[in-house]
Amino acid sequence: MARVYLDHNASTPLRAEARAAIHAACDVIGNPSSVHSEGRQARALVERARGQLAVALGAEGAEIVFTSGATEAAALAMAGRGLACGAIEHDAVRAWGDDSLAVDPSGRVVVSDPLRAALQLANSETGIIQELPAGIAVSDLTQAFGKIPFAFNWLGVEMGFVSAHKLGGPKGVGALVLRQGTELAAQIRGGGQEMGRRAGTENILGIAGFGAAAEAAMRDLDIGRWEAVSEIRNILEQALDAAKSKTIFVGKGARRLPNTLCLATPGWKGETQVMQMDLAGFAISAGSACSSGKLRASGVLTAMGHDPATAAGAIRVSLGLGTTREDVLRFAEAWLREYNRFAARAA
Repeated sequence: MARVYLDHNASTPLRAEARAAIHAACDVIGNPSSVHSEGRQARALVERARGQLAVALGAEGAEIVFTSGATEAAALAMAGRGLACGAIEHDAVRAWGDDSLAVDPSGRVVVSDPLRAALQLANSETGIIQELPAGIAVSDLTQAFGKIPFAFNWLGVEMGFVSAHKLGGPKGVGALVLRQGTELAAQIRGGGQEMGRRAGTENILGIAGFGAAAEAAMRDLDIGRWEAVSEIRNILEQALDAAKSKTIFVGKGARRLPNTLCLATPGWKGETQVMQMDLAGFAISAGSACSSGKLRASGVLTAMGHDPATAAGAIRVSLGLGTTREDVLRFAEAWLREYNRFAARAA
């Protein structure tokens, strides 16, 4: 039986529109910084993608800086600023923040000084969506972009960042979006590319694919395709909940991304579940991570107040636009079979 991919928050398949844009860009031989005709053709490709991204993000009039991904964009936005953040943030943000913001049991972060804080719009592990206070300095928009409607210009954010491969673009390209006039010191220095914010010849293949993917993602959002995904996610949640197991459905009842389901089963390691599901033909993610050979509980669930046994038993199931009802019901059957074996051993 065919494998089922349920790890779309990690990376989702390349869209046909992005693939076509990349192929077309392969024939563009000029350097975007060159002034001759070939260079201007390359520059036009980059600027077209910048425009596509601005429209998709609701960031017309803002400034968009292309980077190698969301991690670099986070560093560009946060380095040297001493911003506060919560422990639910991606490590790319926590690397520059100080983890001083409190997280309540619902997964919401309390921000007292938005001008000195970073706060994600949606969590990659639980799917929980935050209410961003006006004036927030930096926001990780990566998981929300393309899945829920928002406009950068309406969020009241100074800077936000996104990644192409989360919405069907190529890996290795992202962007930082800034309110016009925002001061920003380059971290990669050399040439004057990207308005002097990020030196280095632009990745025109990746940028072209990113622009096309962003444009296509907005079309899907506008016609309600993610509402259909949400219904399938809810079918999965109901199927698993019907078993009356000891599993906790993290974020249930909260406003979440339409495709994300986070489960935590005390005593049943997330890594074990991932391996068991992989053998059964399903790709999912663990809520806990492996660092230097040592397993650690999910920092997101720990920050929400869950005990270590629960946090270490977390998994994430994230659906894509192509996920079907049959896919999730097959997964539910396989997962419940393994859960029953776990429960029998634990009895």
